[in-house]
Amino acid sequence: MPKKYTNKESWKLFEKLPEELQEVIFSVETANNIWNICERNRVDEISKVAKYVGNVLLGVLPPDEFQETLEKEMGIEKDLAKKVAQEINRFIFYPVKPLLEELYKTEIAPPAKPTKITPPPEATAPPEEIPKAPPREDVYREPIE
Repeated sequence: MPKKYTNKESWKLFEKLPEELQEVIFSVETANNIWNICERNRVDEISKVAKYVGNVLLGVLPPDEFQETLEKEMGIEKDLAKKVAQEINRFIFYPVKPLLEELYKTEIAPPAKPTKITPPPEATAPPEEIPKAPPREDVYREPIE
C-alpha cells in the first residue's frame, strides 16, 4: 500500500520532478487516457485510478506495483487490473519511460505484447492442398452492350 502524503508533501515532490513529468501529471491527454481506459474496461472509480497513476508519476508508487495496487486498494479482479495496468503502461507510463527509470533508478519493463495466435493447420497449408469450390456462373455480372 502506498504511503499517504499530505498535499504539502505532494507539492514538494511535484516541484522536484522534471518538467516533462510535471506536464504529464496535469495534461488533458493523460486525463483523457485514464478516462477512456476506465470507460473501456468498465472501471467506475476513475478518480482512484487517476490518483494511483499520479502516485507513479510523482515517484511514490513504483510502476511494477501499479497493478497490485489496483487489485488490493480498489478490489479490482486480477485479470481486469492486469488489462487496465497494461493500457496505463502503454499510453501514460511508456512515453515517459526514461524519466520514470531515472526517478525510480530502475529499468521499467515495456508493456506486455499481445500473445500470438497460432493459425489452424489448414490456414498454413500449401495452396494445392486447400480444397477449391466448384466453378459456377457469376450471376452479378452485367451484360456488355
